Amino acid sequence: MAAPLTRPVTAPPPRRAAPPSERPAAPKSPGGPGARRGQRRAVALFMVPFFALFTAVTVLPMCYAAWMSLFREESSGLGFGGTERVFAGFGNFTKALGNEAFLRSFGHIAFYCVLYIPAMVGGALILALLVDSAMARARRFFQIAYFLPHAVPGLIASLIWLYLYTPGLSPVTDALDALGANWNFFGQDEAIYSVVNISAWQWTGYNMIIFYAGLQAVPREVLEAATVDGSGALRTALQVKVPMIRPTVVLTLLFTCVGAIQLFDAPKLVQLRANTMGEDWSPTMFIYTAAFKGHDYGLAAASSLILALVAGLLSFVVTKLGNRWKAS
Repeated sequence: MAAPLTRPVTAPPPRRAAPPSERPAAPKSPGGPGARRGQRRAVALFMVPFFALFTAVTVLPMCYAAWMSLFREESSGLGFGGTERVFAGFGNFTKALGNEAFLRSFGHIAFYCVLYIPAMVGGALILALLVDSAMARARRFFQIAYFLPHAVPGLIASLIWLYLYTPGLSPVTDALDALGANWNFFGQDEAIYSVVNISAWQWTGYNMIIFYAGLQAVPREVLEAATVDGSGALRTALQVKVPMIRPTVVLTLLFTCVGAIQLFDAPKLVQLRANTMGEDWSPTMFIYTAAFKGHDYGLAAASSLILALVAGLLSFVVTKLGNRWKAS
């Protein structure tokens, strides 16, 4: 029997690679150049309102203050001939730096910071640790209660304390008199403590909330490990919790120092009764008096720029020391 005919098997011809122009385009990855450009546009769009507002309320006023600081106003004809604006160069800056009242105001603020910052920051940190402790109850209530003083505007808070400091009107002074304690809240040496009390009452609860939020971010596993190792509540708070919220403490110190050097409303109202404080007790009070009572706008502008420079240098020093503390 004859064998069946079979078709010879041949290998398929090799496929020719398509030229690059005919190859299908690869799908674009989500992180390609186009997506990155879109992200940059979105970020820029969201940053425009901030920079516009920052320029309007910070950069432009500082530029205008720098321009005003270069001039002074001179009157002629014994004051009846009007005033004339004269270029003074850096004369207003030398006048401000040579003014004893202006330099003394920085000394007042330095002493104020020595009293205020440890009391306020330390008190806020202690309250945050107490609220964060395992034995704390009604945490939400205490958070709201401690924060309420900050919800009161600073001017209203100063007026409230001004009433509480006034003898014959305040129940606080009546209670002190009943106990035989003689404390003059508006005395020459006591007035600064009155100002410190107003500021600490207003800002302690606010910073307590910030510290408490930082404590909530501490990993629970770390606290449990400290408890297993036999660490008590006090040791855990001082050696575990506080070191882990160092960045929060440093940031609070930075904001507190910058805010303290701009202190105005509390001493301004206390000064209404404490005449020994003077109208130039703080740098901002000196600037206010020079501008709106002395009508020396060049001196006020130069003083404000010096104050801004001091605040910037203070921020730099606090940040450097805080970074060293965080790294230690």
